[in-house]
Parts: sequence; structure tokens; C-alpha cells
Amino acid sequence: MVIDRFPPHRLEGARARIDGAVHRTPLLRSRTLSQRLGTDVWLKCENLQKTGAFKVRGALNCLLALTEAERQRGVATISAGNHAQAVAWAASIADTRCVVVMPEGASPTKVRASRGYGAEVILHGTAAQAFAFVREMADRDDLTFVHPFDDEDVVAGHASCGSEIVEALPDPFDVVVPIGGGGLSSGIAVSLEAHGSTGRIWGVEPTGAAGMHASFEAGSAATLPGVDTVADGLAAPMAGELNYAILSERAEGVALVEDEAIVEAMTLLLERTKLLVEPSGAAGLAALLQEAIPVDRSRPIVLVLSGGNVDLPRLGALLTGST
Repeated sequence: MVIDRFPPHRLEGARARIDGAVHRTPLLRSRTLSQRLGTDVWLKCENLQKTGAFKVRGALNCLLALTEAERQRGVATISAGNHAQAVAWAASIADTRCVVVMPEGASPTKVRASRGYGAEVILHGTAAQAFAFVREMADRDDLTFVHPFDDEDVVAGHASCGSEIVEALPDPFDVVVPIGGGGLSSGIAVSLEAHGSTGRIWGVEPTGAAGMHASFEAGSAATLPGVDTVADGLAAPMAGELNYAILSERAEGVALVEDEAIVEAMTLLLERTKLLVEPSGAAGLAALLQEAIPVDRSRPIVLVLSGGNVDLPRLGALLTGST
């Protein structure tokens, strides 16, 4: 089984490597959401993580695991924004050059933040075109490519989020995680397995970027012909092969939600929990409110709020329905 590549000692090593540099994010109970869904609902606030998203967990573990020769060459990556910021921030800690390729339609706030953390940012085409371009550029310029999700060190770093959940809540519980390429969800999955937890994990994707859902239907990691969603952090043009392999062994399934439901969930979180969450981070709540995931009233639910990076002008448009 692929999940066997992530034994407890490996995940403990990754967690120790990043300990002290990343936040142990709050796990907060929401009375409002608990009443609405009929069971205890807990919010894992990765929107309060360094750089505003969970991505720093995997990015830092990956960069600190590089050889000295790899660090001296520098790193390159591709991202719509959150992974870009995370790798740029991690590169400053690892003392290595960082080049980030982002789609031309990337959030201006995330572009500015990536540059602010020290990355050289190149805007190029669509997400799929940016993926192809960064691979060519990394080979040409002898840079180490850091995959945003389909990488064992990235997954092992993200597993620290799952470990924090396991340590805070008694079994059994359910975890609902937004999926882009599958890095966070597969990281939490291997963590649950390593801890011997009976916790169940559900993934959630927007209908306009349903790569992992398509993978479950096809029986192998799928590549999408295009993506179209308000949740830019979930707009990966493909599911990771490693990530699909892990989730196919451990996840209950992948639910789909429309963009409108994501924005409604984002608004509810801001109004009732006072947490600013980007559309990607609100997808899990959207799935529960739309009854796309079954609720077992005997088990608490952990909603992973994966990020909180959103342009303020974009936020206003989303909340007023003027997109």
C-alpha cells in the first residue's frame, strides 16, 4: 500500500523539522455550525497559519529535506498563490533562491506576497501552461522543482496538520478537507493512519475543478481539460498521482460543490465565526450545508479551513454577489 511509505517515524521527523517555524493552528468549536448540522463542528484554522494557508507545512519540510547541492541550485515551483507564498517563505528560511511561476490570472495579492517573501515571480498562461513552463524552466536553469502537492516530503509536512487534530480530539471523528491537487488531504490521511485513528476523511472539490473526483471515477489520477472556479486554491489542472493513491486507500470519497455554495459558506463563516476564509477554505462547509457529505451525529466533524488569502476588492465583490 502507498500509505505504508509514511510510517510514524517519518511523519514525526517531518514534524520535528518544521516545529517552531510553523504555527500549531487553533481548533475551535463553532456553536452555530454545531447547532445547524446537529453534531459538534470544529474548525481547524489553517487560515491563521504562516503566510495565510496550510501550504507552509509541506513547503518547509520539502526545502529543509533538500541536499546542500539542491539548495545551492535554488528551487522552482508552480502555484496559483498559496503554495507560491509558502515556498518563497520557506526558501528564506532554507537560504535558497526561489523562482515561482503563477498563472496570468493569479490573485494580485498573492503575487505581491510571493515577491514580498523574496521569490522571483513569473506570470505565464493558464494553470496547465504554467505547469509545463516551470518544468522546462527548472530543467534549463538547473533548479530543483518543488511540486505543489505530488511529492512525498510535501505530503509528510502536511501530515502535521492531521497530527494536531488527532491529538486534540478523541476518536472517532470525521475530517472534511478541500482538495486542489490533494496534498493536504493525503497528508491528513497518512497522519490518521500512522496514529491508528479511526477518523474518516472526506475531500471536497468545486465542480469546475474536480480532478480528484474524476480520478476516483476513472480509477487513476486524472488531468482536466480546463478549470473554472472562484476557488483559485483548488484550481489544480490535475490530481496528484501520489495523492490519489493515498486517498483511494484511506478517504471515504470526494464531494462536489458549486461556486455559489462556496461563497455562501464563506459568508457564513465570516458572519458567524468572524473568520476570514478564502473560497478554497470554505468548500468543506459548503459541502456539509448542501448535504453532499453525510453527517453522522455521533461523530464530531472537523472542517479544515485551508487558507485565508483573498484580495480585498475581490472579497467585496464575492460578498455582494457582484462577481
